[in-house]
Amino acid sequence: MSMLEAAHENDIDLEGACEGSLACSTCHIIVMDDDYYNKLPEPTDEENDMLDLAFGLTETSRLGCQVIAKPELDGMKVALPAATRNFAVDGYVPKPH
Repeated sequence: MSMLEAAHENDIDLEGACEGSLACSTCHIIVMDDDYYNKLPEPTDEENDMLDLAFGLTETSRLGCQVIAKPELDGMKVALPAATRNFAVDGYVPKPH
C-alpha cells in the first residue's frame, strides 16, 4: 500500500489528482527523518520530473503514490506541504505542440 492509498483510507487530505499514475505532484509528502528517507528506494526520473513541479520541495520530498509501506518504514513520519499545484484546477492551459 502506498502512502497515498493509506492517506485516503484514513481520511487524510492528500489529493492525488492523477490517482497514483505518476502524472502530477499533488500527493507530495515530506519525510521528516533522514534515516527513514534513506531507507526508501531512489526516486525514478519520472518521479523527479513530477517533484520538480511540487510546491515547497525539500531534500526529503517524495510523491506519496511512490512510497510503499514496508515493515522497515514503521514509525516513519511525513508532513504535507502547505499547498499543492494542481495544474488541471489552477488554471493551467496546455499549449499545443
